[in-house]
Amino acid sequence: MKPITIYREPVELYKLLKFEGLASSGGEAKTLIGEGLVQVNGEVETRKRKKIVAGDIVEFSGEQYRVDLG
Repeated sequence: MKPITIYREPVELYKLLKFEGLASSGGEAKTLIGEGLVQVNGEVETRKRKKIVAGDIVEFSGEQYRVDLG
């Protein structure tokens, strides 16, 4: 499981994907989320603006990412 460090919370899910380079743009991130390709804490998440906080586990493209507060 790979760590993702955020410096303030909450962070919207699509922004997290964009800033971590998992999606090339915010639009692509929103599309990936809308298509059900992203999971948060083991559940498929389709809300693009889902608030992500430290301790959440985001799964995308077969990889898991643990969100930590830096």
